[in-house]
Amino acid sequence: MIGNIQTYIGCLTIILTAYAGCRASADDRKSSFPDDVSWELVWSDEFDGSDLDTTKWSYQIGDGCANRLCGWGNNELQWYTRENAVVTDGNLVIHARHDPGAETQFTSSRIRTLNQGDWKYGKFEVRAALPTGQGLWSAIWMMPSDNAYGSWAASGEVDIVEALGHLPDRVYGTLHYGDRWPENTQSGDTLFFDDTAISEFHTYSIIWQHGKIEWFVDDTKFGEQTSWYTSGHEFPAPFDKRFHLILNVAIGGAWPENPDSTTTFPQQMVVDYVRVYKPNTEAPPN
Repeated sequence: MIGNIQTYIGCLTIILTAYAGCRASADDRKSSFPDDVSWELVWSDEFDGSDLDTTKWSYQIGDGCANRLCGWGNNELQWYTRENAVVTDGNLVIHARHDPGAETQFTSSRIRTLNQGDWKYGKFEVRAALPTGQGLWSAIWMMPSDNAYGSWAASGEVDIVEALGHLPDRVYGTLHYGDRWPENTQSGDTLFFDDTAISEFHTYSIIWQHGKIEWFVDDTKFGEQTSWYTSGHEFPAPFDKRFHLILNVAIGGAWPENPDSTTTFPQQMVVDYVRVYKPNTEAPPN
């Protein structure tokens, strides 16, 4: 979720605190979801209960200061709580709220699968509707479970999808890698929607293999990366170790900037399901 300089597939763009990558629209997306692989479901949450399944997820609470990362590393405004994540009507709903009279004016939720769901390679799929409005920053992403190559971003970060609420016509898929901050780098792609928006349900997914990661929206590919590094280690490091999933809605920060008079609260990320697959090597290709 952190980044200042981007190198995008198919074009080179250097930017400050904003993404401006290669444009992929509904008319020129790169290819369809691969149909030559059979997948086996190995982990999922359909959010069919009445509470968050804490055998699968844990909460990250607070403003990051307890982790020596005040503002979660991005000057974000929110305090993460348990109460802002609810399971209702077959969905997970993460509420982003603003209470001007409260000690913590902005609240939201952030949940992760660390030590309850950790994977190396596979297909990761989330169906979700994302919030809109100035200062809203939603993310479905993955972080290393073991930090085998060192602190961020030497051990990597995979952003399955990020969205800025004031730019509801686009989503971003990004890798972070290289070396420890501030010697890190990142690369990714941007998908521009033609006749829909982030506030509608879309299926966001990646296929992560040895030496290659592909990004999809609604089963149509918009990004691929096959070149990255972490200092002092051989390719495909750092994306050759276990990672876990994170879902959150941030408020404010260096990238989206802060909410303003146009921002309405509450806002929600609504998640229909989260699914993780591995290739079924016993079954023939479709």
